[in-house]
Amino acid sequence: MLEDMERGKDARAAGLAGFAALIADETRAACLLALLDGRAWTAGELARHAGVAPSTLSEHLGKLVAGGLLAVERQGRHRYVRLADARLAQLVEDLAAQVAPDAVAGRPRGLREVSAGSAMARGRTCYDHLAGRLGIAVTDALTARGLLRQDTGFALTDAGLAWFDTAGIGLDRRGRRPLARACLDWTERRPHLAGVAGAALCRHALDAGWCVRIGSERAVKVTTAGERALSQLLGIEAESLR
Repeated sequence: MLEDMERGKDARAAGLAGFAALIADETRAACLLALLDGRAWTAGELARHAGVAPSTLSEHLGKLVAGGLLAVERQGRHRYVRLADARLAQLVEDLAAQVAPDAVAGRPRGLREVSAGSAMARGRTCYDHLAGRLGIAVTDALTARGLLRQDTGFALTDAGLAWFDTAGIGLDRRGRRPLARACLDWTERRPHLAGVAGAALCRHALDAGWCVRIGSERAVKVTTAGERALSQLLGIEAESLR
């Protein structure tokens, strides 16, 4: 019995070490962070983003796919990769929240990188939900209006469920994914709304033209229509979204 337990511990330790090794590479980490935008990327796009040769990137992608971190999609002759699931996206974002501020401290940054960083901090997608100051503003507004509770973990109230319905934002509750979940924001250092509700709200914001993607990163910008909608629906001041 003891020997079986020891073998089980060794197997778990080896599995954890192997999983950590997949992430513990700057090129692979760059790919995982890029894929937090929730979209599927080609190997060429990821190679340019990571600043490595396509052949080098292909080797890294092979390891990530084999390790179950990425899923492959094919459309005709084209091959795309995306994060395996929302649970992995949460893990990557949570890890980034722990290391991001210190990792870039003191490193020289060009104007383009500073501008991109400012845009990401202002508003971005975190896999399939809104993050940055935009995500926090929406989360705070939902909470202040009694639509979202944060005292015992994130949970939509009855009024919150009614609000989503009134706003025309459908919530698919058939799966096992939590309806509302807290996700630590790595720039704001506070939790924003994730889960089914967070994903539905982000999808609606993009489909309705409240937000548009900008640049090649995950950054999003609130449009004039979005400012009006968020002001009317949640009382968020436009100035806080700019």
